Amino acid sequence: MSPSPGFSTTIGALRLREWQLGPGQPTLVMDQFSAQDFNLVVDDRADVHVNSKDGRFYLGWFPLGRPGAEGEGWKIAVTGKAKVRGYQISFDTETSADVVAATVARVLETSRLV
Repeated sequence: MSPSPGFSTTIGALRLREWQLGPGQPTLVMDQFSAQDFNLVVDDRADVHVNSKDGRFYLGWFPLGRPGAEGEGWKIAVTGKAKVRGYQISFDTETSADVVAATVARVLETSRLV
């Protein structure tokens, strides 16, 4: 007898999960930056901007949404070099700060002093 197409699972494998929702605590993200290596600015809209001293890393937190960008609450950008492109990552205003903090931690882990 040949196996049936598709995949098999059990009722236990289909159990429901509780997912963290809502923006959470932005301090989980901001506490990763030291004044020694990063500049922090809070503007007149209460948006927070963090950039590395060398200017190649940027993080913006826009609690009410980034002006000109529909629903964007977080923006991470790393500037590239002459022959290597940089990248940008955006998160919604309702993305959990835990998720953003984990992403920022990984981005910072991949950087190194030269």
